[in-house]
Amino acid sequence: MKRREFLKTSAIGAAAAATVAAPAIAQSMPELKWRLTASWPKSLDTLFGAADVFAKSVAEATDNKFQIQTFAAGEIVPALQALDAASNGTVEMAHTSSYYYFGKDPTFAFGTSVAFGPNQRLNQGWYYSGGGKEVLNDFYKKYNVTMRLCGNTGCQMGGWFRKEIKTVDDLKGLKFRIGGFPGRVIQKLGGVPQLLGAPDIYPALEKGVLDAAEWVGPYDDEKLGFYKVAKYYYTPGWWEGGSMINLFINNDKWNALPKHYQAIVEHAAAYANDWMIARYDLQNPPALKRLIANGSQLRAFSPAIMEACWKAAHELHDEIAKTNASFKKVYESMEAFQGAAYPWFRVAELNYDSFMIRHLS
Repeated sequence: MKRREFLKTSAIGAAAAATVAAPAIAQSMPELKWRLTASWPKSLDTLFGAADVFAKSVAEATDNKFQIQTFAAGEIVPALQALDAASNGTVEMAHTSSYYYFGKDPTFAFGTSVAFGPNQRLNQGWYYSGGGKEVLNDFYKKYNVTMRLCGNTGCQMGGWFRKEIKTVDDLKGLKFRIGGFPGRVIQKLGGVPQLLGAPDIYPALEKGVLDAAEWVGPYDDEKLGFYKVAKYYYTPGWWEGGSMINLFINNDKWNALPKHYQAIVEHAAAYANDWMIARYDLQNPPALKRLIANGSQLRAFSPAIMEACWKAAHELHDEIAKTNASFKKVYESMEAFQGAAYPWFRVAELNYDSFMIRHLS
């Protein structure tokens, strides 16, 4: 074929390909507008911020073809009804903590945290590589949602108390705002657990409706002002060693998404997850210093209290596992991963961190 004829043929072919490709690309990038309701106020810029980071990442990856509008707690539904809104299709997505919904089934607790569960690193490992994602979503499909990890707070603080907690008996009758299912452990020890959304905690603590309250850690707790009405700040939050924050997606909407949109959602959620971890690691240290400078009294739960809580937690989990097959399945998966991993952490991570803490604290 002569050079001129070849170029002419190639040009015609390229033009034809372009006319075919353009509509095909357009069809593969449909314009979608979804809504996401969160369980957080916008003032909590790390929790709510992760929802915004996720939505922005999806938009950027799709040239703004797939837009997700984020709503704070109360703008569409109250904080503790976010999952229900995604389940029934009121919204397509919810950014929340699964353990808020343990009243439906205690198995919901594992998606965020259970008492003496894995730390942040191990929760990540269990979810991504240890079977956690699979066993959790096998359960969640009963509620017409699928879940993706979209944040982690790290180990949380033990909360703000109006009086010192020195013995196990001091927990008796204590009206304590505590997130989700771990409140049942407090109840076994005589406490009175309360589950409130973030905006409702401060007034309840201020008025004495609560004796104590926990949320996340220094940065968020400072923003919520708990130090103004409760003096004693306890550690650790043994019920939230590394709490996972969840993105629940309506199953029907998820299954209808193009596969490459599903992949974009997966990657955007993973990015938001890492973003939240990094932000808390940046923000919590200076916030704790400010709280102490403002008069907050840092305390640690005594070994006796920790042991009593450990015993009560495992009794509770074992009791439920006997009658709830879903709980048993997820519990055994998590415990197996955690039990195999912590001995390794003791060898390397613990020794290294302990050395560094001695030299840098």
